Amino acid sequence: QVQVVECGGGLVQPGGSQRLSCAASGSIFSPNSMGWYRQAPGKQRDLVALITRQGATEYADSVKGRFTISRDNAKKTVYLQMNSLKPDDTAVYYCKAVFDRFGDYREYWGQGTQVTVSS
Repeated sequence: QVQVVECGGGLVQPGGSQRLSCAASGSIFSPNSMGWYRQAPGKQRDLVALITRQGATEYADSVKGRFTISRDNAKKTVYLQMNSLKPDDTAVYYCKAVFDRFGDYREYWGQGTQVTVSS
């Protein structure tokens, strides 16, 4: 069974930086894509950033220029470097790993990690 585990998160001051990491284990294959999503209280879960196995990336408009997603395929790990953090970035951040082999699509979510941006 695939497991997705996030690390990082916590309290950071506005303008500060934080790095999240997420590792997918339990599969001999590297995920087709890995991404970060976030959910603030009372809001829906939205995409923050996504990266494919080939390295193509996608970002939410609100984080472009501030956040950078990267991955290590050999370690099945994805990273999210967050700079110039704002209070609006406060949310629970979730990692998702997607496996799609010959049409057999499966996605796995981590348990989430809280990021709080506050002075």
